[in-house]
Amino acid sequence: MKFQIEDVTVYFPYENIYPEQYSYMVELKRALDAKGHCLLEMPTGTGKTIALLSLITSYALSKPSNPPKLLYCTRTVHEMEKTLAELRFLHDYQLRHLGPSARILAIGLSSRKNLCINPSVVSANSRDSVDASCRKLTASWVRAMAIENPNVSTCQFFENYEKAGSDAVLPSGVYTLQDLRAFGKDKGWCPYFLARHMVQFANVVVYSYQYLLDPKVAGIISKEMQRESVVVFDEAHNIDNVCIEALSVSVRKQTLEGATRNLNKMGQEIDRFKATDAGRLRAEYNRLVEGLAQRGNLPISDTWLSNPALPDDILKEAVPGNIRRAEHFLSVLRRLVQYLKGRLQTENVEKEGPVAFVASINSQTGIDQKMLRFCYDRLHSLMLTLEITDTDEFLHIQTICDFATLVGSYTRGFSIIIEPFDERMPHIPDPVLQLSCHDASLAIKPVFDRFQSVIITSGTLSPIDLYPRLLNFNPVISRSFTMSLTRDCICPMVLTRGSDQLPVSTKFDMRSDPGVVRNYGRLLLEMVAAVPDGIVCFFVSYSYMDGIVNSWNEMGILQDIMQHKLVFIETQDVVETTLALDNYRRACDCGRGAVFFSVARGKVAEGIDFDRHYGRLVIMFGVPFQYTLSRILLARLEYLRETFQIKEGDFLTFDALRQAAQCVGRVIRSKADYGMMIFADKRYSRHDKRSKLPGWILSHLRDAHLNLSTDMALHIAREFLRKMAQPYDKAGGSGKKTLLSQEDLENSAAEMMF
Repeated sequence: MKFQIEDVTVYFPYENIYPEQYSYMVELKRALDAKGHCLLEMPTGTGKTIALLSLITSYALSKPSNPPKLLYCTRTVHEMEKTLAELRFLHDYQLRHLGPSARILAIGLSSRKNLCINPSVVSANSRDSVDASCRKLTASWVRAMAIENPNVSTCQFFENYEKAGSDAVLPSGVYTLQDLRAFGKDKGWCPYFLARHMVQFANVVVYSYQYLLDPKVAGIISKEMQRESVVVFDEAHNIDNVCIEALSVSVRKQTLEGATRNLNKMGQEIDRFKATDAGRLRAEYNRLVEGLAQRGNLPISDTWLSNPALPDDILKEAVPGNIRRAEHFLSVLRRLVQYLKGRLQTENVEKEGPVAFVASINSQTGIDQKMLRFCYDRLHSLMLTLEITDTDEFLHIQTICDFATLVGSYTRGFSIIIEPFDERMPHIPDPVLQLSCHDASLAIKPVFDRFQSVIITSGTLSPIDLYPRLLNFNPVISRSFTMSLTRDCICPMVLTRGSDQLPVSTKFDMRSDPGVVRNYGRLLLEMVAAVPDGIVCFFVSYSYMDGIVNSWNEMGILQDIMQHKLVFIETQDVVETTLALDNYRRACDCGRGAVFFSVARGKVAEGIDFDRHYGRLVIMFGVPFQYTLSRILLARLEYLRETFQIKEGDFLTFDALRQAAQCVGRVIRSKADYGMMIFADKRYSRHDKRSKLPGWILSHLRDAHLNLSTDMALHIAREFLRKMAQPYDKAGGSGKKTLLSQEDLENSAAEMMF
């Protein structure tokens, strides 16, 4: 269908549209017109992705002279592929209506591990090893040697791509990662470098958050993007955590030992070059005198990670004199590593700000702030000069230089925390020094400053007013949409006590109480007998899940559950969990049904959908608070309180409830779907906790369902399932319509005009 939103003709590839999709598009267009940022919360399963893509591509078509580019950021490769598949469907529709004028180029960009087609490279097991194997075949000096010596191996796909020169382009169309690999195999070109090159010409680029938020990667991949781009962060409820991880570094004993090995190897290389090719070291010295800005013209295969701190003025300065010579720089790094080793040998927990830490480094080792700030770039320059290709073996020294540059660049928003052992296992010495970032706005600020519109959207952004404070920006529009439903297909309940009227909770003082454990077990047992198909249970942590499953096994509850349904468990091993999920789905498909035990904040809670019969009920056992004794968390809470006036309790509750909402939101993936959600903890009945759930869940949470015991919940579940089995009108009957056709939209537009 196609319809007008003010001056834009929107091409939407389906016959009908949900009312909330239409209002979502209206708000989105306002934000684009205002050239500002916006926050939009849209319930899961209401077609958020297609609404975003339809409006933004149609908006670009309505401005042919200067169409905005779309940078669509997803968290996982699976989400990226899903988005590109939707976009392809939409693009085909636009081509049918508009012909060749609607042509666009849309590509997905991922790491070499997901795009490489050279069998000898892609067989390496980790991402870093694939990157290093690629560099061993494509670095400019390796290729120069190969010209003189035919025995030196290179990558034929990269060579073919380079030979094709300016002819190496992608024709217009929508390319998933699989399409890029197929195109590369067909032409004999390297898909990774082709995609990297085409990013600047593409109309739509779909890639991971890190490519914009992690300065080390963004400095290379995203620096060519024009200001008129629209950036979308999808499923962005955890965006503050992603920003913080991008600027945090942890250093362990192994890191420092590895760094010492790296330095020894580099020392040997420098001695070798001094004897055989001293001119090269002299040329590097002269280049550093002029400043680092000369790095811009490296061949594409030599570009390495960019500086982790983003101030551009650094690049225009000359490198400090005392680290220009290679051997001087190595001795500075040796002193720094020695100093960090000394700091790790502490008996007590220590916490310091960056300013005090830098002063302490300076007084003990003579390394000042400016030298620290240039460590990362100076290391990059030296590794290029020494022609080091196995970068995966030099990760340790890169971590140390990353740490040094961040400490030297930022004076606030960070803490250095040194812990001699993990609190949960105090008898095992495992010293770690962490540079932890507390201010999420540091990593995302360049994105807000650089692009005209940044759209942050997810199914759980409640309370929506906290995000502008955490990320320190002013949205022009922030709105939360509810779900228009023909029938109440969501049934949330708050269970506060078991059948024996004992309160249930995972509060620390109650969680190991056998009465609570038994009541949780009885609740699940009653539900597996009454609810058909799949049931998903979320626990607050892996250790709690292990403990409770053991107790249920001893009490014989687990065996009783298995009489009704098979049980599958998520573990920390990705392969095991994938296998468990596959078998869970098979058990649901064959009609017997199954139970899946999972953990809030785990992989399953974030990205796996339990739609249709794979999830008819979700039970959230407890409130998934973070580990509140974590030193890093305490330091961050203190920073939020002092800087943004956000109270500790408010932030912790907000964080726990967005995770809980994320978990229970897995069951509803479309409006034809139905499912129940049980929040099994007495704390959910308190208004201050409950009010932080998203509006689309709260609107279905009745007062009568706020303080239930197991037998009452069972009764409600049976009634609900009986009601859901009845036939219903999908488009919404005489009352409010929940599916709008093109005609409905035109009528409502005409009514508004009169």
